[in-house]
Amino acid sequence: MTSVTPALVSGLLTGLSLIVAIGAQNAFVLRQGLAGKFVLPVAMVSAFLDATLIVLGVAGLGALLESVPFLLGLVRWLGAGYLVWFGIASLRRANSGQSLDVTGLGPSTIRTAVIATVTFSLLNPHVYLDTVVFLGAIAAQFGANRWWFALGASVASITWFFGLAYGAKALSPYVANPRFWRVLDTVIAVIMFGLALGLVLMPLGN
Repeated sequence: MTSVTPALVSGLLTGLSLIVAIGAQNAFVLRQGLAGKFVLPVAMVSAFLDATLIVLGVAGLGALLESVPFLLGLVRWLGAGYLVWFGIASLRRANSGQSLDVTGLGPSTIRTAVIATVTFSLLNPHVYLDTVVFLGAIAAQFGANRWWFALGASVASITWFFGLAYGAKALSPYVANPRFWRVLDTVIAVIMFGLALGLVLMPLGN
């Protein structure tokens, strides 16, 4: 189990760091949790779609990189650069004083709730960069252990969406407070910089 632990932990930390950023999807899930409406289907659909995209990224991009080995070095540096960029973006958010806006009316039926969840999940170009491309490329660095990375990232998505949806009422005093997001984004930045360093130093195809 020891040999798969780095891949599992890296997937968990990378997945969490990417998914907790302020965005429309998180605002929607949190809003539904605060309203107590269609919480289970919203959390389930969000987590399922995210995990599916992660698996597709690891399977498709992982196979491609295995067939063209020299690309591993390229995606290593692109991945490290993306991690650094994401960390810098998190620090900028931390200094901007943003908070998560959860105002507005939510869907009135379970059907519209599911459609809205799918819309927020899939009609955001960033989700494909983060899950299919980026996580797929990072996972490929772990070679045969890349599926443990995928498992860690998927667990991060499932934990986050269900925690956000069902913990919304407990989080409600904090989400409107810029200080909460300032601390969270700073922690995310530190994790991202650490992951970038680990990626650069990690042997290829570990």
